[in-house]
Amino acid sequence: MGVLLVLMFIVFIAVGVPISFALGIVSFTGIAALPGIPNMVVFTKMFNGLGSFTLLAVPLFILAANLMNEGSISDRLIKVSTSLVGHVRGGLAHANVLVSMIFAGISGSSQADTAGIGKILIPAMENEGYDKETSVGVTAASSTLGSIIPPSITMVVFAGIANVSTGGLFMTGLLPGIMLGLAQMAVIFSKRKNFPKGEGLPIAVIVHQIFSALPALITPVILIGGIVTGLFTPTEAAAIACLYALVISMLFYRSIKVKDLPRILVETMKLSSLSLFALATANALGELMSYYRLNEAVQGFFVSIPGGQLVFLLVVVLFFIFVGTFMDAIPAMILFVPIVLPSALTLGIHPIMLGLIVCITLSLGLVTPPYGLCLLLAASISGISIERAFRGVLPYLLVSLVVLLILVAFPGFFLLIPKTLFPALY
Repeated sequence: MGVLLVLMFIVFIAVGVPISFALGIVSFTGIAALPGIPNMVVFTKMFNGLGSFTLLAVPLFILAANLMNEGSISDRLIKVSTSLVGHVRGGLAHANVLVSMIFAGISGSSQADTAGIGKILIPAMENEGYDKETSVGVTAASSTLGSIIPPSITMVVFAGIANVSTGGLFMTGLLPGIMLGLAQMAVIFSKRKNFPKGEGLPIAVIVHQIFSALPALITPVILIGGIVTGLFTPTEAAAIACLYALVISMLFYRSIKVKDLPRILVETMKLSSLSLFALATANALGELMSYYRLNEAVQGFFVSIPGGQLVFLLVVVLFFIFVGTFMDAIPAMILFVPIVLPSALTLGIHPIMLGLIVCITLSLGLVTPPYGLCLLLAASISGISIERAFRGVLPYLLVSLVVLLILVAFPGFFLLIPKTLFPALY
């Protein structure tokens, strides 16, 4: 029966059934086939899977990102980034990466980054003479930084699953996130295409742009600083981000009116429901896997891997790259992190380092077909096919894999910052 359920899941994905529905149908079918177990188990597990204070951060961070997009905060961050790097060759592409790095420190959502930044910068890049593949590729690839640079929704979820310090995981992701952003900028420099070059701005204009966006620029400092110092939890940080974005958008920039709030809330609920429903059905599938002992089979595979930490981590990367191509990060972690984690601990791998590797690997799934939600969003904004969009994102995907392999090979180096800030955790 287990093999039949796996085949059913593969067929559903192949014909384009949404991942959340595929997970739910397979879960319900598998539970129904078991004698003596009521079908209500599926719905109970789905409901209980969402009853977590930590997971409340998911819709709150999405709401914060939507408020920032609607409140012209994203526009101001784009202007700051463009004023800083727009004068170099490929300046608008560099600004695309830079603003994603800043936005990642505010929203924690890669999808919100693609939707908010992409709808502004993709048309702007195309108007300046960039080809559609480059415009989409840079936007989609840089938006994955939202899952890595703190605060990150995926890191919050991993910390809750693995019972590790969210602040420690955030600080571990800071250096690799910056490295990934710089690596993507290096690809822009290395490309042989004659990218447009903007004009340099006077220092007075740059300073004005920075001061205009200062309320938004200090948001990452408030959020990350509060979490690291223990002033508030990640979920409370997400709520503070919402309140802060609302206040500066309505009172400081005056770009959001009271009449806009119902539409923003509805859009937030629509986007949040995608991730949370997939998470709920993933919890039901996890229950099914325990009944059929599929999790024991997968765990036995990881335990039997020879070669020590390095080989184990490489296999983990390959496994989650495969999983991330057809599944969102949150349900993927719900299903497989509890299976992989015991083997990692047995090999002496710190759970925070495992979490960083898993989060980065799954972020790559946001730009790889067939799931590739960020790739789909960016391609739809530009109006090109997924095949053309993937060709544009491929150079940035490859350089991200190189950074990930460096992380796997030298994990101790990337633990220096969290070890300094959180010595009790190591």
